[in-house]
Amino acid sequence: MFSGRRPLLATAAALALATTAGLSLPAFAGDKLAAATPHLHGSASTASAAPVSVVRLPSDLPGPLGKRGPQRVKVDLETVEVTGELADGTSYHYWTFNRKVPGPFVRVRVGDTVEVKMKNADDSVMMHNVDFHAVTGPGGGAKATEAAPGETRGFEFKALNPGLYVYHCATPTVASHIANGMYGLILVEPEEGLPKVDHEYYVMQGELYTEQAYGTKGLLEESIDKLLSERPEYFVFNGSTDALKKNPLKAKVGETVRIYFGVGGPNYTSSFHVIGEIFDKAYPMASLSSPMKDVQTITTPPGGASVVDFKVEVPGNYILVDHALSRVERGLAGILQVEGPDNPAVFKDYNPQKSAQSTSGH
Repeated sequence: MFSGRRPLLATAAALALATTAGLSLPAFAGDKLAAATPHLHGSASTASAAPVSVVRLPSDLPGPLGKRGPQRVKVDLETVEVTGELADGTSYHYWTFNRKVPGPFVRVRVGDTVEVKMKNADDSVMMHNVDFHAVTGPGGGAKATEAAPGETRGFEFKALNPGLYVYHCATPTVASHIANGMYGLILVEPEEGLPKVDHEYYVMQGELYTEQAYGTKGLLEESIDKLLSERPEYFVFNGSTDALKKNPLKAKVGETVRIYFGVGGPNYTSSFHVIGEIFDKAYPMASLSSPMKDVQTITTPPGGASVVDFKVEVPGNYILVDHALSRVERGLAGILQVEGPDNPAVFKDYNPQKSAQSTSGH
C-alpha cells in the first residue's frame, strides 16, 4: 500500500462531508484530488497484478418479474477498485459496482420499495456513492450512500415512475468516477410488465480518458486533462474494447430480441444502431408507455437509456455500433450472432463466397 493513502482518504473524506452537509465546494476540488493522484491508475502495486475481466456479460440480467403486487426489494452494491483488461495487452484501473462494468442490472416494478445497501470495499482508495436516476429524493441517494473505504451506507425509495434509468457514482469529481466504470441500469417495470420477447440483453456505452494513446500496451493511466476537455481515447461497450465481440449477443432466426441500452458516458451521446436490422419497436429515452415503430438508429444521451425490440429474420453476424462511426476505431463495436436457415425471401446474397471472405463493416 502506498504511503499517500491516508492523506488522500482524508482529503476525499473532507470533500464528501462538505457535499453531504450541503456546503459549496471550490471549483474543481475533486479534479485537484484526482489530478494529484494519477498513480492510482498506474502504480507499481497495481501494475504487477494480472488484470481481471471487468466485462458484464450482456446476458447477465434478471428475467421479467411477472404479474405481482408491490414488494420490498433489496439491492446490494459494493464499490470495488480493480485492475481490469481494457484490450488485449492493455489494462486499466477501473472503479466498479460489484467488480463489473456496467454494475448489476437492477429490476423492480412500479410501487416497489427499494432498499439500497452500498459498501465501499475495505481496500478502496476513494470515497464512493450511488445516485439512482429512478429515485425521487435528494441526490438520487448519493448523499445517503457517500461511503469511505470499508464503510457501508444505505437508504430506501419508492419506485414511482416506470422506465429504464441510469445509476452512477456521484462523488466529486463525478465525471471521473463515471468514466472509470461506475454506472449501471435499473429497470422499473410498469404494472402490466413489458411485452414478452425471446432474448433480453444488457448493453452500456462508456468512455475512458487515458494519458497514453489508443492502442498502447500495458497499464494505462487516467488523464484528467483529457477528461475535462472531453477527449476520450477509448469508447467501450460493457467495459472493454472486445466485450461484445468475445461475448456476443445470440439469437436464432425467427426469435425476438430486446436490448436495454444505456450510456454511462460521462460526456458523449450515442446513436445506437444494429447494422442490418431495424428496430420494430423503440422506446426513446426509455419511456415505456408508447414505443415508436420501424426505427433505424436511436439517440441516447449520457445519463440516459433506451429500449429496442426487433425480430431477427436472416442468419449472420450483426454489428452493434454507435453510428458516430469513428468511435468503432476506438473500440466501440459488438456482435449479435444469429443462427438458423437462410431466408432468401428477405435477403439473398448473389455471391456468398466472396462475402464470407470480406471483413468490411458498414
